Amino acid sequence: MRDKFTGETPTGAVSIRAARPHDVPALVRLRMANGERHAGLDPAGHRIPEPAPVRRCFEELLSAPPADIVVLVAEAEGTVAGMTELVIRSAPPPDHQILVPRLVADVHTVVFEHLRGRGIGSALVRAAEQYAAQRGVSGLVAPILAPNTEAVDFYSRAGFGPHGVILSKDLAPEDPANLVPR
Repeated sequence: MRDKFTGETPTGAVSIRAARPHDVPALVRLRMANGERHAGLDPAGHRIPEPAPVRRCFEELLSAPPADIVVLVAEAEGTVAGMTELVIRSAPPPDHQILVPRLVADVHTVVFEHLRGRGIGSALVRAAEQYAAQRGVSGLVAPILAPNTEAVDFYSRAGFGPHGVILSKDLAPEDPANLVPR
């Protein structure tokens, strides 16, 4: 991907670029907003993290970016409006697995709520697709909570479709008296 992607959205210009250290405060606000949204949808499985560890995470990530993670930001109206985190899975599955060997990446997109509906998220996803394709990625996965219908609709409009079902089950803490000896 070029250092910067500029395009028009239905409501104005948006530019997409790799995140830089000076973007950290905006990235923290985006992560916190995303945490609030997910904690509201799934309070048993999601939380709102403390800002300090989120800040440290982004500072470390942007100071020495790994080859398999990129954070792209969208700028609109002169400010960071959203971000996409693209996490390239380290390698295709090993030969003993039944999955077809191909490189895939997870994509996580968030746009400040007051700026949604302007094409910013779509521009971020298009830029993530370009970035991933240039690195040999052949497929993107958007892990979404089932009740997050807004995100399901957003990614569906971007061309993503269903791919399997992940079921989960919470387990009660084990009573040491009932543990099976090994």
